[in-house]
Amino acid sequence: MFAKIFKETNMALDLHALVLADRSQIQQDAKSLDGAPAPILAANDAGGSGMHFADSLKAAVQGVDQQEQLATQKMADVDSGRSDDLVGAMLASQEASLSFSMLMQVRNKVMGAMDELIKLPV
Repeated sequence: MFAKIFKETNMALDLHALVLADRSQIQQDAKSLDGAPAPILAANDAGGSGMHFADSLKAAVQGVDQQEQLATQKMADVDSGRSDDLVGAMLASQEASLSFSMLMQVRNKVMGAMDELIKLPV
């Protein structure tokens, strides 16, 4: 009986340690996202004083462009020998690529919605 209770207690302690490790990793990941661009809201709760869609889209395009420029600069630094952070350069390149892909998906969705609106009978 005591062996079973001891085994279950050890399993609970191991599970607790794993949960704490996961929590620590999530907190570290959240801290690394502090420099990430904040989501763009179309309007705040007060009403019409928020950003317009065109402003949101322009900000998104500028953000993707900045990520691409940063990735290009990091790759140039690695290529010229000014930096040895190849992993960081590759990650920046992948982030820029994913951001661009996401922007293209948003563009495609907006264009599809516009096509549907044009097809609506007036």
